Amino acid sequence: MILVFVLFGLFASVFTIQKEALLFASPFFLVGSRMLLAGFLLLGISLYRKKPILSTLQKGNGLFEITVLAIANIYLTNVLELWGLQYLTSFKTCFLYSLSPFLSALIAYLTWGEKLTGNKLMGLVIGFVGFFPMLLTSTSVEKAVGELWVFSWPELAIIGAVVTSVWGWIVLKELVHTHKTDPLVANGWSMLIGGFLALIHSYLFESWNPIPVTNIPAFLQCTLLLIIISNILAYNLYGYLLKRFSATFMSFAGLSTPLFTALFGWLFLREEVTGVFFLSLSVVFIGLLMFYREELKDVAHPIEASPPAP
Repeated sequence: MILVFVLFGLFASVFTIQKEALLFASPFFLVGSRMLLAGFLLLGISLYRKKPILSTLQKGNGLFEITVLAIANIYLTNVLELWGLQYLTSFKTCFLYSLSPFLSALIAYLTWGEKLTGNKLMGLVIGFVGFFPMLLTSTSVEKAVGELWVFSWPELAIIGAVVTSVWGWIVLKELVHTHKTDPLVANGWSMLIGGFLALIHSYLFESWNPIPVTNIPAFLQCTLLLIIISNILAYNLYGYLLKRFSATFMSFAGLSTPLFTALFGWLFLREEVTGVFFLSLSVVFIGLLMFYREELKDVAHPIEASPPAP
């Protein structure tokens, strides 16, 4: 049980480290360099374990899914997340990722025809309502970037990141179960391709003089920590724990991630945590509780938990 909270503490630290790293590097370059290095590392580990890494890139063997995974789960998710994180607190960014199980449920309903009972629907509605207090509380920094209706552009960017993240995890599941692709190989190639796309984006839109980094030692330290914690430790531990605990339990335990992020943000980034955050988190928890109490009665199409973006 302790490992579960260690896991979500690790995921929480990623948001804190990324927020710190943005002080020293441009967001798209940060995404691209980190994912490129992580992709090479994961593929290197796969070769060491004698896993086939080239067969996955053959047509009909998962090439299309690898490409979609790279674009959705690596490039779009992380570019949107890092751009939005520049203007949001780390804990608000992390909290918005709690949308994942609700979006997964909607996708299951729209694509797989899963039935939504009255209690499930009520749980989803309450859960979505729970996000509004946080979404309607914008800082002057957020508002300066611009708004669409009552939502700031950074908030919408993070919501977009959550959508592409959920989409990416569905594609990864398809790769692993249908094409029997090793998860390490799939993530390695997707990070390599997605990181390359992010670096191209950085070169086109960020100032390279010679690179968009103001403090190279601090940038390298943050990047190394992110790769070790997120790309290696957290995701492998997540896979291990899913074999011991249900996806339902992991979804509930995942609500501790924003709490850890709020603690780390307060301790290390001097972010002010308001009562609105705890109000929103409590309402979202009630929504999840209502939904999953009904979910446990119907195991035909269980909604799987998905961690935050890598």
